[in-house]
This record gives sequence, C-alpha cells and structure tokens, in this order.
Amino acid sequence: MNVLQAVALYQDILANPGADRPAVVKIMAGKAAPGYAMAKDIIELTNKLANVINSDPRTKGKIKLVFVPDYNVSKAEVLIPGADLSEQISTAGTEASGTSNMKFALNGALTLGTRDGANVEIGAETGEDDIFFFGKTKTEVTQLYRHGYNPRQLIENNPRLRGALDFIAQQGFGELAGYVWDNDNYMIAADFDDYWEKHQKAQSLFHKQPELWHKKSLTNIIAGGHFSSDRTIRNYQKHNWGISEVMPVHEPDVALRQDAELRVTTA
Repeated sequence: MNVLQAVALYQDILANPGADRPAVVKIMAGKAAPGYAMAKDIIELTNKLANVINSDPRTKGKIKLVFVPDYNVSKAEVLIPGADLSEQISTAGTEASGTSNMKFALNGALTLGTRDGANVEIGAETGEDDIFFFGKTKTEVTQLYRHGYNPRQLIENNPRLRGALDFIAQQGFGELAGYVWDNDNYMIAADFDDYWEKHQKAQSLFHKQPELWHKKSLTNIIAGGHFSSDRTIRNYQKHNWGISEVMPVHEPDVALRQDAELRVTTA
C-alpha cells in the first residue's frame, strides 16, 4: 500500500503540478527470505519505481522514492531519528505493528497507522489528536470477510487506486497488481482512500502548521516514556517473575507534558 500511495502521489503531482504541497521523500527498507517471492517482487518494483519517479524532471523537488537495502540496526540508527512520519500500516488484526514504531515516536516522528498492534498503545499515550489513524478496525475487517470481501468492485469505483495499479502493471508487475484486484488479503482496496486522506492531512499539517507539528512531535517524545525499557523490566519483575521489590520507574509527568506543549505553542 505504501508503494501504491507513492505512485498515486506521483500521478497527482503530474496532474496538478502547481499544487501547494510539501516535498516528500518516501524511504522504504527491508529484506526478503530467498523463498519469499512476493516480497522480492515488491522490492524490485520499489526500486524500479524509484528510478522512474526520481529521474522524471517534472517531480524534481516534489517527491523522491528511496529503497534502503539490507535494513539493519545500524541503518535504523540513522533513519529513525531523521524521520518525520512513521508509517505503520499493517491491516488491523494482523498484529504486525511491533516496537519499531515506538522508536520512531520516541525520536519525534508522528505515526500514520492502522489500529493494529503497538499503534493502539501509542495512540493511547499520545491521544487521538497526535496520531494519524486510518483504515478498518479489527471488527470491521472481520465483518467484511464474513459478508464477502470484493476488492475488484472497490477498485473499479476508485480512480486513484485503479490508476496506481494500472501504472504498476505497465511497469511489468501485472502479477502484483492482479493480486490486489483478485485477492487483496490485506484489504488494501478497503483502506486505501482513508490512507490517502490521512497522508494529505499529515502533509498539510507539516507544510502549513509547523508549530503545531512540532508540538505533536514533542508530545510523542514525552508520551514515549511509557515504553521505556525500565518500565518494561519492572512489569516483567512484577507480573512474570513474581519479584516483589521492583525498581522504581518514573512515569511521564502530565504537568511536564503540558508545560512542554505550552512552550512549543508559544515559541
């Protein structure tokens, strides 16, 4: 879905070259096991699209797509502190959003994600206004499957998504596009419009209200104290290991958070 949004944004820039929007750099990374054919195809597609988008003079200074190969801790130490927006877009109920999103939040990145995994925990600490939630809930996903999910019908009624899938097929990746048309186990077609809209909201906030963006970023950093390793170890001591005397852990102070927000707002 991240790749499809990059294509849709590229197409939107070409269709509306004079639109007031921020420059966007989409950074993707990952690895694929030798037998994971679809993952390898997605990596190949991302690199091919990067060549197309980045070499198009019409997109210079507006969008860039980058794929970092062989993602590891050393590379994460560079990428995570430099990110403004953290995409955690696993389908609700798959529990695929883990702890990397916490690292992004602790380093000031705002989260754009589904109500899945640790995203929910981050949203509970930051508050709904300081995270960009999108997509179907776990209950809604279950209901869609129960009543017969038809991605083809959704795609046919969604010109932006259909255009992105057609573009991918034209680049020689018809099998990947066909997977979304006919299978779409991760409900890309169902979530794409909301995903697009939340991206637009995030871009607009970053571009036009930088002070508010910085306030939200600081709120994420402070709220991230809830996910500290000290607190995690304390919980293991108390609930898993039955150790009665646990080390003290200082929770994020509400007054500190409010004071920090005030200083950002009035700076």
